[in-house]
Amino acid sequence: MVVVLDTVSATPLRPRHPEKVNRPDTVSPPKPDWIRVRAPNSRGYAETRNIVKENKLVTVCEEAGCPNIGECWDKKHATFMIMGDTCTRACAFCNVKTGMPNALDSSEPDHVALAVSKLGLRHVVITSVDRDDLADGGADHFARTIGAIRLACPATTIEILTPDFLRKPGALEQVVAAKPDVFNHNLETVPSRYLTVRPGARYFHSIRLLQRVKELDPTIFTKSGIMVGLGEERHEVLQVMDDLRSGDVDFLTIGQYLQPTRKHHQVMRYVTPDEFAGYETVAYSKGFLMVSASPLTRSSHHAGEDFAKLQAARAALASS
Repeated sequence: MVVVLDTVSATPLRPRHPEKVNRPDTVSPPKPDWIRVRAPNSRGYAETRNIVKENKLVTVCEEAGCPNIGECWDKKHATFMIMGDTCTRACAFCNVKTGMPNALDSSEPDHVALAVSKLGLRHVVITSVDRDDLADGGADHFARTIGAIRLACPATTIEILTPDFLRKPGALEQVVAAKPDVFNHNLETVPSRYLTVRPGARYFHSIRLLQRVKELDPTIFTKSGIMVGLGEERHEVLQVMDDLRSGDVDFLTIGQYLQPTRKHHQVMRYVTPDEFAGYETVAYSKGFLMVSASPLTRSSHHAGEDFAKLQAARAALASS
């Protein structure tokens, strides 16, 4: 039996995913050539890592084992994960630590803003763990973090990747009132896979959440993403596109699921680059302003460049 250990915290013998320890091992197929990336070792990567550590920040780049960390950190792009490194949910695909989180750090919004300033970010992405233990799901903390960045770096555009705030009345409204430039909430997979892949979430609640953002503030760009290779069928992916467009979502990302450990959901199939290109073509035909679909696409990958493209696409649509 393989035990997944947390090698980051002060108690390294505690299982990182206690709910997965007793699950049978699952083995994914060998990775194809198009999914391989180089190990990070550049000077820019080291400088970004030092800034993150000096400010005692958590990044989803590290916690989720993102394959693009070397590329992004070399460019001094990092996605900050607020409200701790421990999630109250236990999704089958996710490598973020599971358990009961610590209390919120009231100084974290200022630390994030300072790091954004030191990195000289023109566009920043802020995400979080799920905090079902909090009455507002962490909405106030999101709003305070957005406010701190606005104060320290007024020219920086802000993208947030939020939980679903399930059963947290008023939480979404509080976050939207803080006026992020991009509101991202990922569906992660198709509805038929939710019970095994994302059991703590509700598909149509997530669709409605994204739709509600537009109702509250039509100027905010909305964004969502899914992973493929989890056993979904092509027609299900196309239906997700239609559901997101019914909620007036602007930006869709589609990437290949990669198995963090043998205790996580296995990769059922590696989707080819040609198939990703086909999904991108179809998604644009359905009306998305921006689409990123490739094996290594992740929610925050090239976020700054993509935000500029989003702005240009909206301006072109308005003038047509």
